[in-house]
Amino acid sequence: MAKKHENYWELVWALARTDFKLRYHGSVLGYFWALLKPLLTFLILNFVFSTIFNPRNSGIQHFSLQLLTSIMLFNFFSEGTMAGLNSLLGKASLVTKIYVPRWTIVIASTINASLIFAMNLIIIAVFFTWYGFWPGLPAIFTFCYFILLTFLLILSFSFIAAPLYVKFRDLSQIWEVTIQALFYGSPIVYPLQIIPVKYHTLLLANPIGYIIHFTKMALTENHYAPLWQNAIFTAIIIALFFVSLFVFRKMEPKIAENI
Repeated sequence: MAKKHENYWELVWALARTDFKLRYHGSVLGYFWALLKPLLTFLILNFVFSTIFNPRNSGIQHFSLQLLTSIMLFNFFSEGTMAGLNSLLGKASLVTKIYVPRWTIVIASTINASLIFAMNLIIIAVFFTWYGFWPGLPAIFTFCYFILLTFLLILSFSFIAAPLYVKFRDLSQIWEVTIQALFYGSPIVYPLQIIPVKYHTLLLANPIGYIIHFTKMALTENHYAPLWQNAIFTAIIIALFFVSLFVFRKMEPKIAENI
C-alpha cells in the first residue's frame, strides 16, 4: 500500500513538471514569462498608485513592497484556482482512456501553479533587498504559513470545482469574473486603512483578502492578527479542505461519464 501511494505521488510530480514545461514551450522568453507577467502588473500598478495617488500622503509606508507581495499572492491564488478548475477537463484523454486516480491530476495542476509562485518569490526577495528593507523571522514564518493556507484554499476550490466543470462548462467564465471581483475586493492596490472601518469585516471575510492583508502587514509593518483570529481562520480553511475532499469523492465516479 505504501509503495502504491509512493507511485501516485511520483505521478503527481511527473504531471506537474510536464504541465510546467508545456506551458512555456515554444515561447521566445520561455520560463521568464513566469516572472515577467506579475512583475509587469506590479510595475504598472505601482506607477499609477505611487506616482499619481501618492499613498505616502496618507501615511502609508512601504506601499510598493506591500503591492508587490499582494500581487504575487493573488496571482498564486488566481493561477492555482484556474489551473485546478481546468485540470480534469484539460486531461480528458487521460481521464477517459486509462485509470489514473483523479485526485493526482487535480493536485498536479495546483503544484504547477506553486512552481510558478516559487519563482516569483525570487522577485519579492530582490525587491525587499533593493529597498533595503528585510522583515524579521516572525514575519517570514507568517508569510510561509499564509502561503500554506493559500495552497490549501486552492486545493479546496479545485477539488470541488474541477469535477463540476466537466459537466457545467460555464464555470470557467463565471470564475474569471469572480477573480476580477476578488482582486478589487481584496486590499491589494489599496491598504485596508483607507477603507471605512465598518467595511473591514466584510473585506476580511474574503479568505484571500484576509491572507493578503495580514501577510503584507507582517512583512512591512510587523503587525500580526491576534492568535485566536488566526486560529479560527485556519480551522475554517482546514474544515473547507476536508469538505472538498468529501465532495470530490462523491463526484469522482461520474467524472469520466460527464466528460
